[in-house]
Amino acid sequence: AQHMYSMPSYAFIAKDYTTQAALYTHHQYIAIFLMCGAFAHGAIFFIRDYDPAANKNNVLARMLEHKEAVISHLSWVSLFLGFHTLGLYVHNDVVVAFGTPEKQMLVEPVFAQFIQAASGKAIYGFDVLLANANSAASLASQNIPGDHYWLAAINGNTDVFMPIGPGDFLVHHAIALGLHTTTLILVKGALDARGSKLMPDKKDFGYSFPCDGPGRGGTCDISAWDSFYLALFWALNTIAWTTFYWHWKHLAVWQGNVAQFNESSTYLMGWFRDYLWLNSSQLINGYNPFGANNLAIWAWIFLAAHLCWAVGFMFLISWRGYWQELIETIVWAHQRTPLANLVGWRDKPVALSIVQARLVGLTHFTVGFFGTFAAFLIASTAGKFG
Repeated sequence: AQHMYSMPSYAFIAKDYTTQAALYTHHQYIAIFLMCGAFAHGAIFFIRDYDPAANKNNVLARMLEHKEAVISHLSWVSLFLGFHTLGLYVHNDVVVAFGTPEKQMLVEPVFAQFIQAASGKAIYGFDVLLANANSAASLASQNIPGDHYWLAAINGNTDVFMPIGPGDFLVHHAIALGLHTTTLILVKGALDARGSKLMPDKKDFGYSFPCDGPGRGGTCDISAWDSFYLALFWALNTIAWTTFYWHWKHLAVWQGNVAQFNESSTYLMGWFRDYLWLNSSQLINGYNPFGANNLAIWAWIFLAAHLCWAVGFMFLISWRGYWQELIETIVWAHQRTPLANLVGWRDKPVALSIVQARLVGLTHFTVGFFGTFAAFLIASTAGKFG
């Protein structure tokens, strides 16, 4: 926001809404890879390079010594955020569905509004700092020479601090849930990478291992790689909530229809119906029985990306034995089919390992996820603003 306002990357970006939306989303996705990657490499460091003798009583050793406190605090924070936020959303869904929207639990974000007012936002009626023309801060700023654009900018139409209400309060806590749960999985993976009470010798198995055999129960899915793998799903979903929020809030401002966001964002069906479904119509009508338009390419990308995303589940849900049996059946048929049996294998064909299949599945899920939302974002914004 600061760069958009004071240092635009090119002259007309403030009015190029599609580029704005695409750039914001693009950089959010880059951020999750940098941040999840940082934890992955932290775990690799603990397994491969950490020397307890050389790190006595320093910050690394102290983190490992009280890791249970760190992990358990993240756990209760995530549980608290998740149950309370979902509870508020679902309560609001139920009362709206029964035709009594006035029974919604709507919490005003008063602390955030106070901070905005202190920076000069007048809409809330807080008489504090820059929102009060007679405060010490305002009087001091008036004595600074030159033109001042800050108050005009912060109270303008597409301002640096957008007005916030109960819908913002709820989605803020939903995003906080996603961030804390992602962090919980990543921090636990890194701090338990060398070993845990369940598996004290974990570091001897390396960064990525499926299990320590069937005879040692509970050792599946607890490698540091597994925590990175699981955290990425949470990270992707969290960024979806973040970009949905940013996009819908800005669509409402750009269209001069802020009431739609304010009224519909306080319950889940509002998000599904008035953001996702309503804004997918331009995309879906890129081509229809009556012809095609210039959004048709995004309709095809939307379809193809959904396919890529769904293929990911084929690798993530059905387990290795299913594929091994299928491969053996196909090999049997191959060897008994004329022409096909001219081609053979030096070694026995085998299914992907558990770790390999998770990587392939996660990659398809991620690429499909990006492509689906990119097509939706670009088509819905360009369909309205060009």
